[in-house]
Amino acid sequence: MSRISVRGFAVASATAVTTVGAVVGVATGNAAQATSDDNFEATAADSTLLADIPVGAQAQVQVASLAEQADVQAAAADATARKDAEEAARLKAAEDAEAKKKAADEKAEREKKEREEREAREKAEAERASRDAVRDASSFAAQGSYSVSEVKAIARQMVPASQFQCFSNIVNHESTWNYRAQNPSSGAYGLVQALPGSKMSSAGADWQTNPATQIKWGLNYMNDRYGSPCGAWSFWQANRWY
Repeated sequence: MSRISVRGFAVASATAVTTVGAVVGVATGNAAQATSDDNFEATAADSTLLADIPVGAQAQVQVASLAEQADVQAAAADATARKDAEEAARLKAAEDAEAKKKAADEKAEREKKEREEREAREKAEAERASRDAVRDASSFAAQGSYSVSEVKAIARQMVPASQFQCFSNIVNHESTWNYRAQNPSSGAYGLVQALPGSKMSSAGADWQTNPATQIKWGLNYMNDRYGSPCGAWSFWQANRWY
């Protein structure tokens, strides 16, 4: 008979023993099977054999061994459950974080769009108010001649303040504020060098001699074609004409 200690029996039962019959089989002498299992302990002089235990106590040993096996299995199940719970919590936290980030990004984008739309409305309203505040060409009394400073003064009263510098840049390059400037090769005429100059008659019959009429026509042209004098100036810088 193989000498199997009570502790050895418990260890073996935790991994291999599933029924009382199997326990009895180990105890009754299958030596080849017992010694081939790595979970069985080697025989020792002071080992206590299952056969040495009183018959009345053997059932208790077997029950204790099965209880130990159940405890090991329960502990393993608890560990797995904890691991699964931790992984589920981690995934949930990641999902919540992603949802919060998405919501924050959407809110920021929505606020940005609303801010841009509000600024565009305010700018458009300011442009309208500025245009309404400027004087029309007909409000200036005609003179026989005008100095550069007088022409610029008229332009400042006709062109919206936010657009005046762009308008001035174009006029500086086109005519240096000479309302009688004429290009000998192309025939372009006036402050904004309309080509042909007669186009400016749509703003007034005195287009050849009245800078206010030329400014009116030039401003309308820039607004209609480029959206504003600054739009015209941007085009002019890229192409050297407008």
